[in-house]
This record gives sequence, C-alpha cells and structure tokens, in this order.
Amino acid sequence: MTARTERPLVLGIETSCDETGVGIVHGGELLVDAVATSVDEHARFGGVVPEVASRAHLEAMVPTLERACTQAGVRLADLDAVAVTSGPGLAGALTVGVAAAKALALALGVPLYGVNHLAAHVAVDTLEHGPLPSPSMALLVSGGHSSLLLVPDVTGDVRPLGRTIDDAAGEAFDKVARLLGLPFPGGPHVDRVARDGGPATIAFPRGLTAAHDMADHRYDFSFSGLKTAVARWVERREASGEPVPVADVAASFQEAVVDVLTRKAVLACRENGVDTLLVGGGVAANSRLRAMAAERCADAGITLRVPRPGLCTDNGAMVAALGSLMVAAGRPPSALDLPADSSMPVTLVQA
Repeated sequence: MTARTERPLVLGIETSCDETGVGIVHGGELLVDAVATSVDEHARFGGVVPEVASRAHLEAMVPTLERACTQAGVRLADLDAVAVTSGPGLAGALTVGVAAAKALALALGVPLYGVNHLAAHVAVDTLEHGPLPSPSMALLVSGGHSSLLLVPDVTGDVRPLGRTIDDAAGEAFDKVARLLGLPFPGGPHVDRVARDGGPATIAFPRGLTAAHDMADHRYDFSFSGLKTAVARWVERREASGEPVPVADVAASFQEAVVDVLTRKAVLACRENGVDTLLVGGGVAANSRLRAMAAERCADAGITLRVPRPGLCTDNGAMVAALGSLMVAAGRPPSALDLPADSSMPVTLVQA
C-alpha cells in the first residue's frame, strides 16, 4: 500500500435530503465540513419537499464545493478520490450529488466511490474516536431511518438487525412538534422544551416492547402508535378546555422514544456479544438520548461512541470518511455510470 492510499485526500458529497454537504478528509483527519441547508425553505411546509430540496442542491453545489476547498486549503487537482452518497434518500436530491461527483471524478481522473448513506453515518465517528472495533453495534436514528446494525466492517460488511416498521424516530419528533405548535424541524425544539417538563408525567406507550411483539420484532422499532397516542392525549385535553402542558407532553414523548431506542440497542449488544455501541444520525444530537445511552451503556459495560452533534446530522464529512476508509482498505472504485438509488439497502455499502 502506498503512502497515497494510506492517507488519501478524499472529497465527499452528501445530498440525500435537505443538506448540501461537502467534506474533505486526509486519511483519518477531517480538514473541512462545509454544509448549506435548505431547511428554512421547507419549514413553511412542515416537512421536506423533494422538488425544493433538489433545486436547492443545484444552487448550492458549486458554492459549497468552492467554500470547502478554500477553507481546507486544497485544490481539486490534489484529490485522490471523490465519494458521494448514492443512496438511500430522495431520488432527485441524490441525482444532483451523484452527477456532480461523476463530473469531478471524470474531469480529475480520480476514482469515484458511491457509498451508502447509513454506512457513512457509522464511518463519520472514526474522525473523532479512531477505528471502529470489530464488530460494533450501530444505532442510527434520523428523520428517515431508525436502524440497528451489526458492523463487522463498515467498508463492506454491515448487517441489519432491526429497523423501524413505520415512522422513524425523527419523523415522529417532527409530527409531535407540529401537534404542540413547535417549529420544523421538530427534534431540536422538542428537546429544548422537554427540559422544563416531567418525563414521567404522562405514560405514553413503548412500541414493540411487549412480550408478544419481541418474538417477531425483537430489534425493530415502531413510533406511529406513540405519535397517535400523543395526538389523542392532546385532543382530549383541548376538548376539556384545559391548557396543554407542552413541556410535560414533550418530555414524556421524548422519554418514550429514547427509552425504546436505548433499551433495544443495549439488548442487541448483549445478545450479539458486542461491547461497543455507536449512536449516529440526526436524532443522536438529542440530549436525552445521549444521556440515557450513556447511563445504560455504563451499567451494561458497553463502550458508547457518539459523534459531536454537528457530525450527527447529514454532512459531507461522513461521506468523505467512508470514502477514505474504502481507499485505505483497497476497495475497488464504483463505475462512472453508478445510479442514484433511493432505496439502496444498507447491506450494499458501495454502489
């Protein structure tokens, strides 16, 4: 292995949803993480609008690339490889990033790596905490995904153990925030308001934790019933003419979500003989999730790894990190005709 592949200079592009991310990684060192978000454009709709996201990526791509290179002090000609999220995500949004990455790789004569968005969320932690032990367990929670993954090798061996069967955790946060009159995106606002509430004030349900559910959905998640329970509770309160205790509802809802997430993650670690748990994805920035995961992992003798909040949300650094690991591991590059795959399975780490 040459020095160039041991410490490759890799640019990563992320456009799976509403963040245009460009990251540059030199070996295991993050040089820059430039992000342009279109979240304000979606806020008035109460959720991400795919067509709006795609157009925002088109407008932001070149300026974000230029900003990343300037901040890192890197020329495009210096790059050893280009990595891009090829799925899963919004089809139109992914297409913008994949097209940009193909153009760069072809023009620069460097290899192209089309990578899986979920695997990239796992790989980004290596930028802060070093190589992942093999195997590790990953709990990924975001607006579109709630997954439990067994990860022997993030560059080529990721095994799904559990997933959401309906609403993802982040989606539930957005919907409950709307019920409570909180802004979009809901996660940060529910987290903020919940700090003034009582997490045990309202006994909201814990989905798929009953004995009969655990037989078939041991590591799976369900938050649709919880979201409905919150809606019904709020409706009854309003019908009675009483004010809705927003902080208590937010805290009790949040507690139900993080209780299930952490309980099943620790269970998966114990039953699969894994002593390292990584928590990633946008919801990993939630303060209560971080605290409960730390408590339960400490009690179970499990090492917890959580990236800093800025690396939990979608970003180019995570794509560059996985691309860098791919190069260092000697993985062959993707073909220049690689597709944008909106339903790319997590078992397919590279397109």
